[in-house]
Amino acid sequence: MEKQNNKEELKRGLQNRHIQLIALGGAIGTGLFLGIGKAATLAGPAVILGYAFAGIIAFFIMRQLGEMVVEEPVSGSFSYFANKYWGSFAGYASGWNYWVLYILVSMAELTAIGVYVQFWWPEIPLWASSLFFFFAINALNLASVKIYGETEFWFSIIKVIAIIAMIVFGVYLLVSGTGGEQASLSNLTSHGGFFPKGWFNETSDGNFEGLLSAMALIMFSFGGLELVGITAAEAEHPEKNIPKATNQVIYRILIFYVGALIILFSLTPWTNITADTSPFVLVFDKLNGFEFTLFGKTFYFTKIIANALNLIVLTAALSVYNSSVYSNSRMLYGLAEQGNAPRFLSKLNKNHAPINAILVSALFAAICVFINYVAPKNALEILMSLVVSSLIINWVMISITHLYFRKNKLDAHLRTKFPSFLYPLSNYICLIFLIAVLGIMWITGMKLPVELIPAWLILLYVSYVLIKRKKS
Repeated sequence: MEKQNNKEELKRGLQNRHIQLIALGGAIGTGLFLGIGKAATLAGPAVILGYAFAGIIAFFIMRQLGEMVVEEPVSGSFSYFANKYWGSFAGYASGWNYWVLYILVSMAELTAIGVYVQFWWPEIPLWASSLFFFFAINALNLASVKIYGETEFWFSIIKVIAIIAMIVFGVYLLVSGTGGEQASLSNLTSHGGFFPKGWFNETSDGNFEGLLSAMALIMFSFGGLELVGITAAEAEHPEKNIPKATNQVIYRILIFYVGALIILFSLTPWTNITADTSPFVLVFDKLNGFEFTLFGKTFYFTKIIANALNLIVLTAALSVYNSSVYSNSRMLYGLAEQGNAPRFLSKLNKNHAPINAILVSALFAAICVFINYVAPKNALEILMSLVVSSLIINWVMISITHLYFRKNKLDAHLRTKFPSFLYPLSNYICLIFLIAVLGIMWITGMKLPVELIPAWLILLYVSYVLIKRKKS
């Protein structure tokens, strides 16, 4: 009874609008704004189909997670369910894997934030701006959970408005004809067709191209959707708000990914896109020289273009880091409640925020500032390889845990409140897809992230055995 009361100390301060925008913000990040270029060069317009399919997989996993958290809206989310329905090691590995994943994501986003700040003030060192936002975001998270919700709400609002504005402007360019002679829906099928690179093939220089080769890049854009599950213990009316946010994921994917890409790929031939650019960037570029008249005065879009884009990607990076701080602290809190982390990590401050979990996570994320000061650039690239591995492990464990969860409920003849789609078929589809992505990564030369998975799981198991042996 005492343990249950301790769990309830997390204050339910996240309202429906917070949950909705947190879910939406999780699907919109720098991967959407700037990460599409590489995938587009590999697959051409067919990358739209790739985002649609990967989005369906992400939605299946969200529904599997959603079914569990609606039934038991507790701290620790999928780590709690893995611990309860799969086994102690599964809960331990799932939680610590997720924590490490977002520590590394935090480090990457802090680095990106520093780069974006240098766009306006190049004289500011990378480590200095990273350090400033490191303190600012962690301070926000030490306040009440409602402060986090409000901050993430407005970060997400900016991202959503930016995408809607680009879609609306793109439609205007297409319909009005002001997008230029090359702006046409025919761009989706011309220049080699919808599948200009085919499904999967090896090039003469030993590289790979085609839609399947781009899937490994595409799926990582959806990392972060599982954040909705982390919010369950602090959400008001989770039995109503979590299903609503989860169900709307599929519509958001169709609008903000598939819909936006259809418009953007229509505005310019895909052959104009390079690995380090994005269709979104090209749309902003088209604003150069664009003008309109309001109240008899002519306005020109010139200098604000680059500044607007930089503000958007900076907001996206701040949003991801903000969510990383929140989710990491709640995961550590959940692990402490399970007995899979030191008990002091479950301590709450007067605002009902897990203060020690936030500070410990911040301590490890602060390594980023040190890396930005002294380490070579490839050091962070090696760390990001582990992010790739951790993300796949995370999704696989959610899907497998859900299989155990449903079996437990079926054996007890219990019906859940928010059943997932096509159980257990959707679980097996997700697992086959994720394993196939690993295979594609191995074939196409991304071997390091794949090789890190067994090494990381062994490390987790060894640490688990040592900790349990020390306790006994």
